Amino acid sequence: MPSPDIPRTVVIGAGPAGLTAGYQLAERNAPVVVFESDDVVGGISRTVERDGWRFDIGGHRFFTKVPQVEALWHAILPDEDFLLRPRTSRIYYQGKLYDYPLRAVNALRNLGVGQAALAVGSYLWARVRPPKDQTNYEAWLVARFGWRLYRTFFKTYTEKLWGIPVSEMPADWAAQRVKNLSLSAAIINAVMPKRNQKEIASLIEEFRYPKYGPGMMWEAAARRVEKMGGTVTMNSSVTAIHLEGGRATAVTVTSRSGEEYRVPADHVISSMPLSTLLKSMDPPPSADVLAAADDLRYRDYLTVALIVPKEFSFPDNWIYIHDLGVKVGRIQNYGSWSPYLVKEGRTCLGLEFFVFEGDEMWTKSDTDLIAQGTAELEVLGLVRPGAVETGYVVRVPKAYPTYDQYYRRNVEIMREWLAVHAPNVHPVGRNGMHRYNNADHSMLTAMLTVENILDQTGHDVWTVNVEEEYHEEKSNNDSAGAVAGSGRRGTGRDAPVIPRKAG
Repeated sequence: MPSPDIPRTVVIGAGPAGLTAGYQLAERNAPVVVFESDDVVGGISRTVERDGWRFDIGGHRFFTKVPQVEALWHAILPDEDFLLRPRTSRIYYQGKLYDYPLRAVNALRNLGVGQAALAVGSYLWARVRPPKDQTNYEAWLVARFGWRLYRTFFKTYTEKLWGIPVSEMPADWAAQRVKNLSLSAAIINAVMPKRNQKEIASLIEEFRYPKYGPGMMWEAAARRVEKMGGTVTMNSSVTAIHLEGGRATAVTVTSRSGEEYRVPADHVISSMPLSTLLKSMDPPPSADVLAAADDLRYRDYLTVALIVPKEFSFPDNWIYIHDLGVKVGRIQNYGSWSPYLVKEGRTCLGLEFFVFEGDEMWTKSDTDLIAQGTAELEVLGLVRPGAVETGYVVRVPKAYPTYDQYYRRNVEIMREWLAVHAPNVHPVGRNGMHRYNNADHSMLTAMLTVENILDQTGHDVWTVNVEEEYHEEKSNNDSAGAVAGSGRRGTGRDAPVIPRKAG
């Protein structure tokens, strides 16, 4: 039995951050209940199952520099449940596949002699006459690759992903996406012996992956939480957080059927969207705080999963689609993630569309989306006409926080209000903090929060994931994730700031 002196914690959301918090609390015999509004755990890291097919929403590579996170993954799942998978992805452009990360010889060979000569000429001209103002992402890229390679390998996919022109993105986005990469360095690496190659940070070459998808991890975590004495309650939304005396004292939970009940809480750990959290406060915050919550933006996501014969499989985890003639941004091959996700003689291709909730793509019927996805696969030449056997659609609202020029201000307003009026309400995770967190960073924020609650350690979880180095890059210093709460040294990447158009 937990000691009556141990605080009772309510956790909102059963994604990586919420279940990590629940696991760590239950492991230490602290009373905890996790509420999840959906009927499946894992958040955006869940695995969707339809008719025996399993879909990874976005593709989740299990790789981290944070030893605590690595240890927890292996505490939840035994080693035999992990596959070691090669990291393979390419860019599709005008019917040809280009290596990603870019390799100069491969790229120039695919372009052909004429286009390659024009691309090199464009690059040399950009080196002689670079854009004067390189504060935006477009100019930064042009200065390093020239206009032709920029339009081929960067512009189209980036604009599909975020829904705004690259010229309106700040140059600091480049620090995370193409760190230390230049055409001249890539050419040297392609033609020189390895000992003479320049050091370029590159993406990981292999990663671990649960054989039944990332949801396998979080389904196991939920079972572990309950086995250790915690509670995970599905189809239940926290709709109000009640404040009294400058602290949260209880939450109201609303079930899928509409039944409401109140649960007392000494602490609340929240991975729900930060804007929703602030708008759930009772009594409500001041008008400026609510305005900041309303001003946060999100990018939504849908996957059209299409079943095709195995002959149309490809070795990549995913392919980035840079063709303007189709709307799909990226195509997953679930069979390349794990053979356990697909069926004998078949694979499943997941077409990812980056959308805004309520727009034309979001509101299309499943039938129309499957027809569009099928047509786009055929136009790209990735399957022959008539090869698609069936399809499924998965929509994910608020999949990615948007980091426009106002988000820092809005988040700071909400953080300051919570610190004063609800210091025992703890935002964690990507949506919970409106931060550019990957799953491992989300988990670390939850781990540190549990230590703050049970051990009064005073970690500043807002300093997690603020270094520029991308967490999947190789580095000569792999201790980056070992230090948290120490100024700007963190465990990953700071968020790109994406300007928002007026109105």
